[in-house]
Amino acid sequence: MRQALEVLERGGLIAYPTDTVYGLGCDLMNKGAIERLYQMKSMQKAKSLAFICHDLGDIAKYAVVDNWAYRILKRFLPGPYCFILPATREVPKMVLSKQKTVGIRVPNHPVVTTLARELGRPIISSTANAPGEEAFIDPAELRDFFHGLDLVLDGGACGVDPTTVVDLSNGHVEIVREGAGPIDDLVG
Repeated sequence: MRQALEVLERGGLIAYPTDTVYGLGCDLMNKGAIERLYQMKSMQKAKSLAFICHDLGDIAKYAVVDNWAYRILKRFLPGPYCFILPATREVPKMVLSKQKTVGIRVPNHPVVTTLARELGRPIISSTANAPGEEAFIDPAELRDFFHGLDLVLDGGACGVDPTTVVDLSNGHVEIVREGAGPIDDLVG
């Protein structure tokens, strides 16, 4: 963990296990690392990245959370969900969507939440997959595919289902992508 924290602090890219699939990430405040992440994934900068926060208390610095949204977050986090919320002014412009929203994630996995807590700010994150492909579940395959990674935290095989993405930015629940988290209680 100490080595992963050092890599993040010096602008490196890491792969890490989550409660769903492996993620690729870097320090939210390191522009060069974020650019490397976009290049590594062959992603357009218009494509949003998620923020891995260490707990619910960390979210309000980066997302506007009204009482309605907070009740939902409190019920489903930590867990296999990414919630889209209006962004605060603390969000770096480089990762701010045109809609001025941000994807927030609090995984139910001690490795990445501990890293975010120790770093003192969110880890900017993307699923560890090739464009249009399923996520890698084997850390060795992940290391072989993403040659620019500075560190892979081997947590064994992860799942194959990505997070469920839920948009709360318009005052109602909209399922953007159905993944590992059940949605019945969200839309019911």
